Amino acid sequence: MTRIIQQADRRAFLIASATGFAGLHFGIPGKVSAGEQDTLVSQNRGGGKAKSVILFFLCGGASHIDTWDLKPQAPAEYRGPFKPISTSAPGLQISEHLPQLAKQAHHLAVIRSVCGTVNTNDHHAGYYYNLTGHVPDVTFKTLGNDRRPYADDWPFMGSVVASRRPSQLGLPNAITLPHKPSRLPYTRPGQFAARLGVEFDPLYVKGSVAEPLKFQVPSLVLAGDVTPAQLQSRQQLLQTLDVARRQFDYSPIERTWKRHQKRTLDLLLSSQTSTMFDIESEPESIRTRYGPSINSTSLLLARRMVEAGVPFITVFWKENEAIKNKCRSAGGWDTHGNNFECLKQHLLPEFDQAFSALIEDLQQRNLLDETLLVVNSEMGRTPKIGDPRSGGVKGAGRDHWTHCQSVIMAGGGIQGGQAYGSSDRLGEYPAEHPLTPADIAKTVYYAAGIDNLQANDQQGRPYNLLEEGHPIEQLF
Repeated sequence: MTRIIQQADRRAFLIASATGFAGLHFGIPGKVSAGEQDTLVSQNRGGGKAKSVILFFLCGGASHIDTWDLKPQAPAEYRGPFKPISTSAPGLQISEHLPQLAKQAHHLAVIRSVCGTVNTNDHHAGYYYNLTGHVPDVTFKTLGNDRRPYADDWPFMGSVVASRRPSQLGLPNAITLPHKPSRLPYTRPGQFAARLGVEFDPLYVKGSVAEPLKFQVPSLVLAGDVTPAQLQSRQQLLQTLDVARRQFDYSPIERTWKRHQKRTLDLLLSSQTSTMFDIESEPESIRTRYGPSINSTSLLLARRMVEAGVPFITVFWKENEAIKNKCRSAGGWDTHGNNFECLKQHLLPEFDQAFSALIEDLQQRNLLDETLLVVNSEMGRTPKIGDPRSGGVKGAGRDHWTHCQSVIMAGGGIQGGQAYGSSDRLGEYPAEHPLTPADIAKTVYYAAGIDNLQANDQQGRPYNLLEEGHPIEQLF
């Protein structure tokens, strides 16, 4: 079996399934059958009450020591110029450049003791560890950024949640927006269903920095000038053609393919889909509260997806190339140079406005208690200021640091207004209650009511999707 996932364009795949082209098959290693899924859903209990999860992933590696875990007593070469401020939660302090979020801190659980050390101290492995909960294997070290997603990788936590929820009419169980990190051929591993089966891959929705109100809605892109009636007619033709292929009906791959066809047609024909993606129908006051950027409108769209009942939504922070040279980065949180000005002028104000708006909006709609919010990144940044690649101390950057990072949670049964765990006096390593990304993934599953993580491989042999880690039950 080839290890490397076919890099088929998601949109092309949906077009093929929607129009009924025959003879195209994808290998589905280790999938969970529909019957098994129904059984697993009935068995799942967990401890939280999250009907939906929104993962806001700050691509690039967000500096924990300048946001959630400031060290005002540390030496100047570590602490930097930012000051901590008080919040709506007594005793909980965050960065002075997050003033709007400080007003919502009574909803937040700030987890300050996550150690995601990986063998490369780099992005690929950091993505994989934080998105799956599994320690990256040696191929991440030997291949570096040439390491492609493999068909037998461990699955993305969003795909695991999607596989444990009943199928919905018209909408997929996992949606990712506004982009798929990173550009080919350097696609980040860990964001796919992998061994769980491509039927549980997230549906990717594309947005752009230039047009933040316009998302590439799959139903509209795929339909073009084809009417729903024509699509239904084609589906009827496909069913006629399938009579001649019934000898394949007992093939697991064929059954998966048919489910793909049905789900795609449901998506194309669903009026709910078009309504959900219509961001411009939101009142201007709501859009203004979230902010004008593509990351802001992606969070607003995520809220609409929660209302539509989508179980897992991932918003990967979209980099802004206009600031990439200023920050010695791709335009995101990978602030190798000019860390403090990039955070102060660009990244933190945008994040502060959008994420605080999401919390406020969900709370006002009585949705926060049943929606788990998670803010994470592939790594933290070096507590000691200065990256040799960007001028050292004079460059005022922070390099990659996978040995300590912070994770934020809110809603979904989480008790807000608390900090859990701590890092050492310099913010270099966890001190109290050390955790790993496996513990974070298990906490997400716990909040979503999932405690059965059994799946079967191609030979029908059972295995556990994540044996490591424990949910942080004290947060609930």
